[in-house]
Amino acid sequence: MRTREFPRPAPTPTRSTQSYAEAEDGHRPLRIAMIAPPWFELPPIGYGGIEALVADLVDQLCLRGHEVVLIGAGRNRTKAARFVPVYDTPPSDRLGTPVPEVLHAAAAADVLAGEDVDIVHDHTLAGPLLAPDRRVPTVTTMHGPVDGELGRYYELLGDSIDVVAISDAQRRLNPRLNWTATVPNAVDVGRFPYRPDKDDYLLWLGRFCHDKGAHLAIDAAREVGQRLVLAGKLSEPSERAYFEAEIAPRLGPGVEYVGEADATRKRELLSRARALVFPIQWEEPFGMVMIEAMACGTPVVALRRGSVPEVVAHGRSGLIADDMDGFVEALREVDRLDPAEARRCARNRFDLRVMTSGYERVYRRLLAATSGDGGEPDPGRRAA
Repeated sequence: MRTREFPRPAPTPTRSTQSYAEAEDGHRPLRIAMIAPPWFELPPIGYGGIEALVADLVDQLCLRGHEVVLIGAGRNRTKAARFVPVYDTPPSDRLGTPVPEVLHAAAAADVLAGEDVDIVHDHTLAGPLLAPDRRVPTVTTMHGPVDGELGRYYELLGDSIDVVAISDAQRRLNPRLNWTATVPNAVDVGRFPYRPDKDDYLLWLGRFCHDKGAHLAIDAAREVGQRLVLAGKLSEPSERAYFEAEIAPRLGPGVEYVGEADATRKRELLSRARALVFPIQWEEPFGMVMIEAMACGTPVVALRRGSVPEVVAHGRSGLIADDMDGFVEALREVDRLDPAEARRCARNRFDLRVMTSGYERVYRRLLAATSGDGGEPDPGRRAA
């Protein structure tokens, strides 16, 4: 798998020699370096939740007048002013191995050394290691666990990074990180099809592992006599082992596995489902699939773990249960919820415009703290 060569770019002209339109919030636009993980293209065709979110955020920031330099892998289908692919083809088959991640961080540092940016927003694992050497703020969004070794890693980075949580539940798991804000994830609600009339199946959608609770979804659906469709990622050895041990023996009448769903198939399945079932077994920091379901007018039935109470408005966009007995009962009651209300909750709380405004506030506040000029770009400021 070939990586790209990176000729060091010529310095971008400083702010004092450039002319900018006013951003949507009335401030001068920012020049933002956005570093995506290397594993999937932007946006991804199938699996790749972080990459999908990064692509959406880049597009929204560009539409608001900001200039975004995007570092990622594979093809770019965003509105980024400049895109630098570290890999011509994303190394998806090496997901979780260290070398692509480390090479990606080194390449990003090389690119940013020649860029004039106001702020760096890094969504990778290894990239924040280089933040202490930067003269501009580095924002890091925590997309996953913040405890154990990963938590210790981010603790050791201290105030060299400004950490954004995707839920307050995530922040509570490790208060020792340098948290700067909570900005919930989002989707473009308008791109999700709304169907008030639902088909006769429940839907489980995700990555096959014990924490996602697909086996519990099957057992609960069978208990209430409702059809269940399973769609999810099944490529890593651990996922296949879980599937063979817990899912394959449960398949049969009323339970169907339809494979991994790409963006189009996922929207179709979500919009037609009676409910999305979400019996998670860990402290889920967010759960994008919940807001995707809500955007389609499909209510969520979930266990009360992690961010679920922050995402699901109980009795409006879904039902939250404290245990599996309550979960089964919620499946019997979910048809009483109004699909239009689920869609409304998604639009008001988890639309891209809401998330983008949240990140804009983070960027401005950090710039104000470092420049003392109310958050306006600092002419001549460099990334490294």
